[in-house]
Amino acid sequence: MKSSPSSHVDHLGSLIRPKLLFDQRVLLEQGKCSRGDLTPIEDAAVAHVVRLQRSLGLATITDGEMRREIFYEGVFDKLDGVTCRLRPMSEFMNYWPHIQAFSAMGLTELTSCFCSGKIRRNKPIMTEEFETLKRLVPRKEVGRLKITMCPPTWFHTLHGTHLTYDKSVYDSDEEYFADVGTVYRAEFKALYALGCRNIQLDEPTFTSFCNDEVLRNIQTAGINPDSLLDLYIHAINLCTRDRPRDLNVAIHLCRGNFAGGLPFTSGSYENIAKKLFLNLDVDTFYLEYDDERSGSFLPLRFVPPTKKVVLGIVTTKHAELENPDFLKARIVEAVQILVNGAPPRAPEVALAQLSISPQCGFASSWKGNPVTEQDVRAKIGLLHQVALDVWGASEQVAQMARL
Repeated sequence: MKSSPSSHVDHLGSLIRPKLLFDQRVLLEQGKCSRGDLTPIEDAAVAHVVRLQRSLGLATITDGEMRREIFYEGVFDKLDGVTCRLRPMSEFMNYWPHIQAFSAMGLTELTSCFCSGKIRRNKPIMTEEFETLKRLVPRKEVGRLKITMCPPTWFHTLHGTHLTYDKSVYDSDEEYFADVGTVYRAEFKALYALGCRNIQLDEPTFTSFCNDEVLRNIQTAGINPDSLLDLYIHAINLCTRDRPRDLNVAIHLCRGNFAGGLPFTSGSYENIAKKLFLNLDVDTFYLEYDDERSGSFLPLRFVPPTKKVVLGIVTTKHAELENPDFLKARIVEAVQILVNGAPPRAPEVALAQLSISPQCGFASSWKGNPVTEQDVRAKIGLLHQVALDVWGASEQVAQMARL
C-alpha cells in the first residue's frame, strides 16, 4: 500500500527545552532548587512537546528527552551492579574525538558509570516514561510513540575493557555484554507489552570508525579497530535478539551534537558500511547527512531491501533553512544508489525504504542547539514540503531515479 508523504518525515527525539524548564535547570545547576522541583515542570514540558510533535505530523513521537540532562541518561544509572561517580579523564579512552575535546576544554573529570557488581534489571528502565506518553496521545497514535535509549556499548566505549567493569565480577567483555544484553531484552519486552513499537539506540562512537585518524589512534593504543567494531555490533545484536517482528529497533549513528550542536568526527560511512548494514541486527538506520563531513551516499549500496534508512539531510546545528530543491536532488541520488545496490531493487522499493529527518536531535544535552522552537517548526515544515514533492509524486521520482 502506498504510504503518505508525512509518514516519511521523522526526527531523532530530543527537542529544545521550553523556557520554564530551561530556567529551572539553570537554578538546579546553581544549587538553588532540588531535583524534585523539576518534576512538575518536566511533566508540563513533555505534554507540550507531544502536542508540538503531533501538530508537526512527525512519524514518531518522543518525550523530547525533557527529563534528561544529556542523551545517555536513564539506563545504566537504573541498573543493579552499576555505580555512578566522578571519574578522572585518565580513565577515559582518549582515542575518541569527544574525549579529546573534553580534555581540551580543561575538564579533569567527568561523571560516568562503573560496573561494580553483576548487572541486573530489578526495576523498570523506560516503561514509566512510555506510560506517560501513552496518556498524552489518542489510542490510535500509540504506535507512533518512540523511546530513545543509551546504547549498550556506551560506557564500554568510554572506558574500554579494563576500566568498564570490576575484573572480579566479569572475566571478559563477552560475559559483561551477555548480562547487558539480558537487561536490554527484558526492557524491550516490557516496553512491547505496553504497546511500544519503536525503540531508538543513539550510538555516537560508530561514526568514529569512519575516521582514519581515530582508527590510527585506536591501533596506537594496542587495539584492533576491526575487532572492536565487531564487539560492539555483537553487543547490540545481543539486545535485539528474538524481538517481535513488529518492534522497530533503530540505531542513530551520531557524529557529535554536544552543547551548541558541536560535532566531533567526520568521514564517509564507507569504512563501516558493509559490516553495519549487513551484520547489525536492527530495522532502521538514522544516518547523518547534513554536510560534507558525512561523505557521499555510495555506502548505501550495502543496505538490504528489508532495512529502512532515515536520511538526516537537514541540520539541527543552526537555524538557516536548506534549499528544498537541493534536498530533493539528494533524495533522488540516494534512491539511485539503492537501485544499483547489492542486491539491485526497483526505484519504488528504494524510495519506500527511505525517510528524511534532521541529522540529530535539537538538544542532545539540556542546553540545546542555537535554535528556537519556531526554528524547529520551520525545519520540520521544510522536510514536509520536500516529502510532499518526493513521495507525493513517487512515480515521477522513480522515473528520475531510472535515468
